[in-house]
Amino acid sequence: MKLGVVVSTDEAEAAWNAFRLCNFARAKGDEVRVFLVGKGVDFEKSSSEKFDSAGEAKKLLEAGGKIMACGTCLKIRERGGSELCPLSGLKDLYELVRECDKVVSF
Repeated sequence: MKLGVVVSTDEAEAAWNAFRLCNFARAKGDEVRVFLVGKGVDFEKSSSEKFDSAGEAKKLLEAGGKIMACGTCLKIRERGGSELCPLSGLKDLYELVRECDKVVSF
């Protein structure tokens, strides 16, 4: 299965659960793509020892998952891309929605 996950929140527990789902799906052999939009591009800031969303995101990348971040949303926040928040665009979000079998949003 191709799983697309859209994260639009920087709330620690929600982002953590989103990435945990992604890692579970990768472990089952699914292709996983994440698109960070809106406040979702700030998920790393709320990462904590209890809700280690940044650690889960790193695991996803190591397992072959893909993470993309809205360039406009990053620009609004006066930020550039990073390893966990690579600069992407609406075309990438559109392709995620078009090509994935299932799309889940957090």
